[in-house]
Amino acid sequence: MPKKPNKKLPKEVISHWPEVFDDVEIDVVPLEYLDSVRVQFADGKIWDIDINTQKNKVEDLERSLDELFEQYQDHIKNVDFRLNTEKVKRDITSRTKKFLKLKK
Repeated sequence: MPKKPNKKLPKEVISHWPEVFDDVEIDVVPLEYLDSVRVQFADGKIWDIDINTQKNKVEDLERSLDELFEQYQDHIKNVDFRLNTEKVKRDITSRTKKFLKLKK
């Protein structure tokens, strides 16, 4: 039976803002919130892919990642999506403030 994916954030991410991140479960993460993607291959090689949505269009990054995963799917052992926790925290704080102002 396949292992059920863990939807909780890693402990090192939760430690940045535990009062919020501890209760978060993730199905999808927009590329805008990623710093990098680490791909570990069965032969031991590791590729660190920088995700810079300011230099590259999100659609181009998505297409490139899809092509990479498709091409190497039989050789990939693990994929680690590295979250930009400061950007997530900043955006959540900003949007919460805007939401609370609208409620007044």
